[in-house]
Amino acid sequence: MEVQELFVKMALTSWYDQLNRSGKLFDSLTDGELEQHVAPNRNTGKYLMGHLTAVHDGMIPLLGLGEKLYPELELPFIKSPDSAQTNGMKISELRASWAKVNQTLSSKFEDMSTEEWFDRHNSVSPEDFIKEPHRNKLNVLLSRTNHLSYHRGQLIFLQKK
Repeated sequence: MEVQELFVKMALTSWYDQLNRSGKLFDSLTDGELEQHVAPNRNTGKYLMGHLTAVHDGMIPLLGLGEKLYPELELPFIKSPDSAQTNGMKISELRASWAKVNQTLSSKFEDMSTEEWFDRHNSVSPEDFIKEPHRNKLNVLLSRTNHLSYHRGQLIFLQKK
């Protein structure tokens, strides 16, 4: 296995590990638990589920893999803090969106070659990428894996012991 293949394998293994742990955590939480704040004056589990779904959905166009599946999630879950804007959204719909976005990403990731992971992502210009080749698709995956892990750590506080 070449070094680049090894890096991609390690990054994808970490991504899927965090994704599976988060999925199991969401599955273990009731809708009522997801309506709770993870800590006083912090986000609700519902907001974090919507936020993570919207961020993962944004990876599709960022990585050049297609269009967002749920662009309507951007305003309430990325551009706005946890607020009344999310009250009309059903947790069951967010659960389905979470599953669909991550299944779509997984399918697209399987089709990507090692070389594609080291190509620029769509938020960096070709000129800037020449100067900063670390601004590649693999780096996006690494940063989103850390982001997912961070919010999973918050969500753990919703579990009943």
